[in-house]
Amino acid sequence: MLDWVTDDQILPLSLEHNFWTWSAQAKVKPIPVKQAKGVYFWDTQGKRYLDFNSMVMCVNIGHGDERVIEAIVQQARELPFAGPGMATRPRAALGQLLSEILPQGLNRYLYTLGGADANENAIKLARGYTGRFKILSRYRSYHGASFGAVAATGDPRRTAWEPSVMPGTVHFLDPYRYRSTFHRMNPDISESDFCQDYLNHLEEIIQYERPETIAGILVESVTGTNGVIVPPQGYLQGVRELCDRYSIVMICDEVMSGFGRTGRWFAVDHWGVKPDIVTMAKGLTSGYAPLGAVAMREEIAAAFNEREFVGGLTYNGHPISLAAACAVIEVMKADGLVEKAAQTGQVMGEMLAELVERHPSVGEVRSIGLFGVLELVRDRKTREPMAPFNGSSAEMTALRKALLDNGLFAYTHWHTVLIIPPLIITEEQLQEGFAILDRALEITDRAVKTG
Repeated sequence: MLDWVTDDQILPLSLEHNFWTWSAQAKVKPIPVKQAKGVYFWDTQGKRYLDFNSMVMCVNIGHGDERVIEAIVQQARELPFAGPGMATRPRAALGQLLSEILPQGLNRYLYTLGGADANENAIKLARGYTGRFKILSRYRSYHGASFGAVAATGDPRRTAWEPSVMPGTVHFLDPYRYRSTFHRMNPDISESDFCQDYLNHLEEIIQYERPETIAGILVESVTGTNGVIVPPQGYLQGVRELCDRYSIVMICDEVMSGFGRTGRWFAVDHWGVKPDIVTMAKGLTSGYAPLGAVAMREEIAAAFNEREFVGGLTYNGHPISLAAACAVIEVMKADGLVEKAAQTGQVMGEMLAELVERHPSVGEVRSIGLFGVLELVRDRKTREPMAPFNGSSAEMTALRKALLDNGLFAYTHWHTVLIIPPLIITEEQLQEGFAILDRALEITDRAVKTG
């Protein structure tokens, strides 16, 4: 149907008519993508890229899986659309499938279009359930770009659109050991003491804001684009205990960390924590169709048994998206992708550690499953970042260009490089990508201060 657009026209026509997100319009340089398969995609000139970012941290099962494509086609033929108030076969199936993989007790689901509106609906549910209005979230969090989600977001993507239209958001600090606000003079503090200090900080914020005003605490189970910050042992358990103590709804954002990314179905599974609400998107359909979801405890859903939940969009529960999600879960189970991510993640962790040994510009690496990051610095002793907070640098720009020139697609964010490949990636394909990264890091090595 679209054959009238030639390969050579894809880029110029796209540039002529599109308004691009997260971009200064005069500076945008999109890759004209023609096809994708497995862990690779190709541009219109036939150049192949190894996808180390799962496109947008979402293609967990890899590109072009025919089983999911066929499920989408079948659903389009049987029932391409039904309104959000209708019961459908994929809606019936997905609820059952989600109940089998989520922490026990999270058995009611509200379907959305993506992660941002999943988080916004989670906030609405927490407010409606508790009768309170404040939402606490972390400064290095990202919860989406719509107005409510970006208000809950802590990073500078929030400040670009202030004043927010959603009052009542309060931010607190992440347990970010490499750049700990509390422990710059005491970097050797034990993990348990480090963890307790940040839990004490959170409880202090709760006290300042008055617990009876706080509806929910919203956290990324593992902080995503702002550094793959893996919480210390005991932290999420401690947040759970604080929520229980003060009758606050615990909301875990698993939009990026869910669906096998960390080597478990959901990151909270590593710590045995059962949130009150879990939000998800991205890997839920592996990016094959737009979908988000809010999983909640029965008690939260029951709060709306006799009163209306005021919310919803035309495409909530879209049959094609739900069918894609069902197929993705079945593929992940059939291929053992969660277990594979855990095993391959061990290999990736070793490869990341080798980069620390080889490159003085690599200050620290962190990973959990196939969710990893390199933190690049100009000086390991002072930990001066390779690019400033909320900024870039000539070195980081050159590094990204070198990666792309050599066929590696990876996400660079300020002074970090995120490593988030599809869960199907093999050890050989990881080695292929790390070889390109290894050579490119010579660029940032030259910026390291000596003496």
